[in-house]
Amino acid sequence: MVNQPAPTPLLSVVVPVHGVEAYLHQCLDSVRTDVPADAAGAVEIVAVDDASPDRCGELLRAYAATHPGVRTVHLDRNVGLGPARNAGLDVATGEYVWFVDSDDWLPPGTVPAVLDRLRAHRPDVLMLDHLRVRDDGRREVDASSHLLRGTPGVVRLTDRPGLLRVQHTAWNKVVRRAYLNDLELRFHPGWYEDIPFSNPLLIGAERISVLDRVCYLYRQGRQGAITSTRSGRHFDAFDQYDRLFDWVARRCPDERLRGELFTLMVNHMLVVVGNDGRLHPHLRRKFFHRVAAHYRRHLPPGGYPRPGGVAGLKHRLVGRDNYLAYAVLRQAHRLAGWLRQAPRLAGWLRRPVAGPEPAAPVDEPARTADSPADRDALAGRSSR
Repeated sequence: MVNQPAPTPLLSVVVPVHGVEAYLHQCLDSVRTDVPADAAGAVEIVAVDDASPDRCGELLRAYAATHPGVRTVHLDRNVGLGPARNAGLDVATGEYVWFVDSDDWLPPGTVPAVLDRLRAHRPDVLMLDHLRVRDDGRREVDASSHLLRGTPGVVRLTDRPGLLRVQHTAWNKVVRRAYLNDLELRFHPGWYEDIPFSNPLLIGAERISVLDRVCYLYRQGRQGAITSTRSGRHFDAFDQYDRLFDWVARRCPDERLRGELFTLMVNHMLVVVGNDGRLHPHLRRKFFHRVAAHYRRHLPPGGYPRPGGVAGLKHRLVGRDNYLAYAVLRQAHRLAGWLRQAPRLAGWLRRPVAGPEPAAPVDEPARTADSPADRDALAGRSSR
């Protein structure tokens, strides 16, 4: 009797896990239950326990024992998000790999749509849209999502350069695994590990496909999430951008591309330095001076497409390393925002105190917080 080798999955979903006990089952179930019955062998889940301090390791063992197609890797020590993804990548067998964070989840219908597009286009990179989900259930379109609209068939970055400005995360891209090996790309340790990984994927790709539907629900505000944590580790971003520009210099020394990446870097750093949820006030000045140093280090000799308006003014202040003027501008901008909201706040304060709202009539269903955009997202339709 000859044992036939198991067929290679089309897609490996790599899920790094750390401190997400409350969200883990939602994430795994959103992938597993979405796999069509006739495509069970086409998808594998590789969950990596990054020495999680809670019960995640135990939950993963139990989950894998009762659900075929789920494999687990348990690390002896905590290595961080990037190296944990690498550990999952090392054992993944799928033709394509998708890195899904364990506190996020997929809307119904996502996996069949992704599999169909991979089979139809055979891209190097498949880009996906997402929604941000707040603690209160509100769902928000990302500011860069419009750049995904109207991308026909298979393209290269030179055909649609705006794709480089789509949020640079690993989880909004499904990648051909052999292509990853060709680029010699791995995740680096530290925070902001997506920067030197996600951008090169698009730069080097011969075939980019865009699936114009919401395929990912990105949880916002979770305690312990990088974007919600005040820490000096946000300084890791500087090393990650150094790695990105080093890769570009070696693999794709294009002056226009360098200018585009430079603009993205400065914009990104200005978001971090201005965010009270990421930096302690006593670190803001130091971070700003590091941004200025990176500005001088990576400024393209031929210049770059500097934005206009207030954003362009901030770029100029970074170029001059003028923190005092930046701090004044930041406070003025915040005061202007407060003044715009003041009439609305004053009107709210003048409202008479009312009793509790009456309950909805029995024959009239109570309204929910869901908007048409939310319902479209769950149905896999674009609401833009």
